[in-house]
Amino acid sequence: MYAVIKTGGKQYRVAQGDVIEVEYLKNAEGTATFTPILVVADDGHTTIGAKDLKPYTVTAKVLGEAKGDKVTSFKYRNKTGYASKSGHRQVHSLIEIVSIGTAGDTPAPAPAAEASPAPAASETAPPAPGDGEAGTT
Repeated sequence: MYAVIKTGGKQYRVAQGDVIEVEYLKNAEGTATFTPILVVADDGHTTIGAKDLKPYTVTAKVLGEAKGDKVTSFKYRNKTGYASKSGHRQVHSLIEIVSIGTAGDTPAPAPAAEASPAPAASETAPPAPGDGEAGTT
């Protein structure tokens, strides 16, 4: 199964388990969901069209950020003494495609392990400064 998603003004063909580099995703920590999807194909059955693709979502896990290759720009004007050199490195987000499917197909999150109760504050925390007796120096 694969899908074609659109993010950052570009289109990407993705399948479950793919790790791709996309334009920087602001405010995306942990997971990202891509909608609308342009095409979904599953076992030779291709689905296109906004109405047919409305229930589909692509869920991805944000792995981190990376910088692209350095792009150098050099401007030069003959016989004037003008030369300007600048560089730029674009920031990208690395994502791993977790699932492709309808809202009902997404697996439920795994239950969190139960944590042991925290000990009382008086047992673990040292006394705060200024908690001592008044007037002692």
